[in-house]
Formats: sequence, C-alpha cells, structure tokens
Amino acid sequence: MLRDHLRECGVVGAGGAGFPTYVKAESKVEFMIANGAECEPLIHKDAELMKHFPGEIVAGMKLMMEAVGARRGKFGVKAKNRESLEAIRSRIDGDIEIVELGDFYPSGDEYELVYAATGRLIPAAGIPLQVGCVVNNVETLYNVLLASQKIPVTRKFVSVAGAVRAPKSFWVPVGTPFRDLIALAGGASVPDFACFVSGIMMGTLSCNLDEVVTKTTGGLIVLPRDHYLITRKDRPDEAKHHIGKSACDQCSYCTEFCPRYLLGYEVMPHKVMRSLGFTATGKELWNQMAELCCACGLCTLYACPEDLYPKEACDRSKADLRAAGIRFVQQKPVAVHPMKEYRRVPLAQLRKRLKVEEYEGETPFVDTAVRPAMVRIPLKQHAGKPARPAVSEGARVRKGRTIGRMEEGDLGANVHASMDGTVRAVTAEFIEIESK
Repeated sequence: MLRDHLRECGVVGAGGAGFPTYVKAESKVEFMIANGAECEPLIHKDAELMKHFPGEIVAGMKLMMEAVGARRGKFGVKAKNRESLEAIRSRIDGDIEIVELGDFYPSGDEYELVYAATGRLIPAAGIPLQVGCVVNNVETLYNVLLASQKIPVTRKFVSVAGAVRAPKSFWVPVGTPFRDLIALAGGASVPDFACFVSGIMMGTLSCNLDEVVTKTTGGLIVLPRDHYLITRKDRPDEAKHHIGKSACDQCSYCTEFCPRYLLGYEVMPHKVMRSLGFTATGKELWNQMAELCCACGLCTLYACPEDLYPKEACDRSKADLRAAGIRFVQQKPVAVHPMKEYRRVPLAQLRKRLKVEEYEGETPFVDTAVRPAMVRIPLKQHAGKPARPAVSEGARVRKGRTIGRMEEGDLGANVHASMDGTVRAVTAEFIEIESK
C-alpha cells in the first residue's frame, strides 16, 4: 500500500509544517490538488523543480489521486512560470487540469488555492478534506513517487538567493549546515549578513550558520545585517507590542488587505492591535479576531502604513487564547468579500515594499553532488511527535538507513541517514553523522 510506503519512507509536506503524507493518503476525496504556486518573494525552488522534474511530480500526483480516490486533479502553478507550466502540461492527461495562478501573495496558501481550483471555501479553522480536497506541495509529490519505489526522504531541494554571488537551486542531504548552502551559492556578497529560512514573509530569521536543512526547508535568503527586514524582525516581541500599543491609529488597512478576511473569515488584525492597549476590558473579545489568522505576514510587512506589527500581535493573541482554553467559532457564514479581486498584492509591489527588488532573479538548478563533512539530522522535522533514535554512537550507516523511528499509532515521520558515514552523536533532538 502507498500509505505504508509513505510512512516507512518518512514523507512529509515539503512546503509547510511537515504534515505526514501517509495521513493524507488515507483520505477519500474528490480533488487532488498539487501546490506549485510558490508565492514567497525571492524563492523559486518549486519553479525549478517543476521545470526539471515534471515527470516525477506528475507521477507522484497520480499515485496520490489513486490512493485517495480522486476523480480529478488540479495543478496550481503561476502563469508567469511559463517553462515550469509547459513542462507540467506536457506530462498530464485528461484527469489533471492546470490552474493558472496570478503572481500575487499568498497564492500558495491552502485556503486560497482550494478556492482558486474548485471555487469551494474551507470551513473556518477547517482543512481541505472538509471540502473534498487533498493538497500536496510539488516536492512532496516527487517524494511520493520515490516512496512508492521504497526510497526514503534523504535530501531536500532548496534555493539560495539574496546577497550571494551565485544564486541557485540544488539538492542537498537533509541535515546539511547553512554555511555549506551559502558556500554552494558562491558565498555571501556582503561581509555581515543574516538569513531568512524558507521565506521573508513566513520564514524564520537565523544568524546561526550551524543550523541545518530539514525536510521542510525551502531555502535561504541572505540579506545584509543592516537591511530593513533584518532590523525589523530582530526586534524583541515586547518592543513590537509596545510600539503597537502606543502608535496604532486603527486605520484598519491590516484587516482590509488580510487574505483570510477577504475570503470571508472573521480575521481582524486591527481589532487585535486594539487589544494591546487593554489588560482586561475587551482584550478577550478582540483577541479572538486572531484565531483564524494564517500568519502570512502581509499585515505587518505590507499593509501597515506605520510599520507596526499586527501579525505578531495575532501570534500573541492566539497563544493567549490557547492558554485560556478559548476556541473562537465564526458566527457568520463564510462569504468572499466583494473587493477580494481588487486587493490582491502583486509580488513585484511586495518586493518593492520589502526593499528586496535588487535581489530578484533566477535561481537556476545546478545538478551537483553535495557531501558535507557532517550532517545533523533532527528527529522532529514534521507535525506530531519526534522520532525515537534507532542507532547508537559509533555505528556505521549507509544512506537511506532508518535512524529515527516512530512508534506505531503515533503521528510523525521516520528519519533516515542522508549520507554514508559514522554516527558521531545521538540525542533526543538529533543524530549527527560524520562523513568518512
């Protein structure tokens, strides 16, 4: 069964939170949707993957369609990525339809993609399964094909862009340190820099080049240490909230441009910002306007004219609600806002707002063998519980060997050695393998 192969081979969502793919393969749905939208500014790895490996991706999609009983497949890809689009189009048949997407942010959001592909609206706080859909990233579908051949996930397709001498995309072993990725892209073009991991909008900021690639890493965006985005992101959360408390004038632009609000969900970041000024009266009520936020970052990095932090306020509000045991339930039927189509945010305009237009460019795929001196493989690269170590220090391992295994019945994913070598360290968090 495909489901068993996916579980054994450790296949997870490669473009997001790393949800185990075997769980999706157990579903029964009408539509199988491939997500090739890739809407994060400066990251183009999915476009390169579709351009160079269309056959594998479409084959993986057909396997998932068969597993979930989908009668129809929808393949979401941006119209601007003509080479990728035509490569995929040349491999599909009548059961799969191309859904051409505009170049806007966040076109790759599951709620946006399901609506664009099927016209269906996922229930508030729901999942695609509830409207007869399963969505998989294109790299996940590539891994589905490999799993059907009993080949586990041992490498990741990433792009490195921004302030580097030779932006490019390539395969690297899972667990490869960031410093090796930057070296493969010709090194940084500035002396002092930091990295956005997997995206400027929804990714994380790192100054630690010893951090490693996981199954969900989309790539690195290297920017000068004094760049506007780095200094904004690096500010302590309490300072962000303090600024919002004192400066927010309730213009509501954060809400008016919110993708989830425009789809019809009760997300109102300007009301969440209002909660920052209160410790009791009204805070509980206004905090609930963050429950359905998708954390896309558009409010903080594009919509707010005062450079405040509505997204971060929503993050804190959601944490407060969880701690208080409060679960918000939308009262109104979900209905698309009449201005939705006129408030889309083009990627070109977003890049200008983010002050990264100078770094926009291709990240061409380079087929090169990468063998780091050492890999550190996290035992939790996925939604659910961490895997348990299945090797001991000093053991010799071959690429593909299971080194972390899930208990039967637990949600999670096995992890595998990403290269031949000797196990140098085993902890509850990771396993290090030294190349020898």
